[in-house]
Amino acid sequence: MEKKPTVLSGIRPTGNLHLGNYFGAVRNFVKMQETNECYFFIADYHMLTTHPNPKDLQGNVRQVIIEYLAAGLDPDKATLYLQSDIPETAELYLFLNMNAYLGELERVTTFKEKARKQPDNINAGLLTYPTLMASDIIIQRAHLVPVGKDQEQNLEMTRTFARRFNRMYKVDYFPIPKAFNFDDELVKIPGLDGSGKMGKSEGEGNAIFLCEDPKSIRKKVMRAVTDSGPEQMNQEKPEAIQNLFSLMEVVSSSETIQFFDDHYNNCTIRYGDLKKQLAEDIVSFTRPFYERIQELSANDEYISRVINQGAEKARANAMKTVRDVREIIGFRKIY
Repeated sequence: MEKKPTVLSGIRPTGNLHLGNYFGAVRNFVKMQETNECYFFIADYHMLTTHPNPKDLQGNVRQVIIEYLAAGLDPDKATLYLQSDIPETAELYLFLNMNAYLGELERVTTFKEKARKQPDNINAGLLTYPTLMASDIIIQRAHLVPVGKDQEQNLEMTRTFARRFNRMYKVDYFPIPKAFNFDDELVKIPGLDGSGKMGKSEGEGNAIFLCEDPKSIRKKVMRAVTDSGPEQMNQEKPEAIQNLFSLMEVVSSSETIQFFDDHYNNCTIRYGDLKKQLAEDIVSFTRPFYERIQELSANDEYISRVINQGAEKARANAMKTVRDVREIIGFRKIY
């Protein structure tokens, strides 16, 4: 029987999942778990570069697990785990750092951006972020890694470190992971602020979260940026208006979209009506997630069982990898 490709992806526990996260990544993860060996982890080690409050870190980690489950990830089909439950990751991180060079780490775009944004907190974790990411990936011997544009350079570094290890020790041990691109399945969700993408960092009113209650959703959508309306028939929609139609494309019926598009093109559209309809369609779309999140949040025993189950499987793989790596490097066997 042919072995399934191993897919790995991590998410930092920085807040709640929003529609952009769902359509941009999680929806595709749900599909991938049917045909691949999938590992999805919560990157809590990575959070330490910003020195989070311990209670906030614990709460955010738990919430992301809950929302992953509510979005359709199945712990019996995919391995869901916490990065910090795999201490072997830190050992492999050390080994990789011994073969990573200051110049190549300093050239990484994400490091330069972080150093610019937080000049008083340029810690070693920021500099060696690519080696920790590489450790996350190759410790599970992953073949495919879904990444966005901002992480492509870091994945290329992972490929470099894996090749370097294989070359230095004259082995063909680590697979060279490839970026997984969703192509046509990747849907970019705009925010409600009139420009750019939906995101947590763009402001509280920009994003619609899977855990958001209907009242809050309606309030946000009704405040979405619009303009004074079209001035001539069939004119091109400005970005803020196209964003609302783009949101409709993922939550509304084709008949609804056609109705408002026709009214826009003949200059009779009423943005208040459009936003009311969009709000109701978003509420209908997110209701199953919202209800499932409430249900899971009240079931501590199940959440603990999911986390422990994922940790057991992910750590078994990680322990084997580190045992092999120690032997390849020349350390004596200790387990």
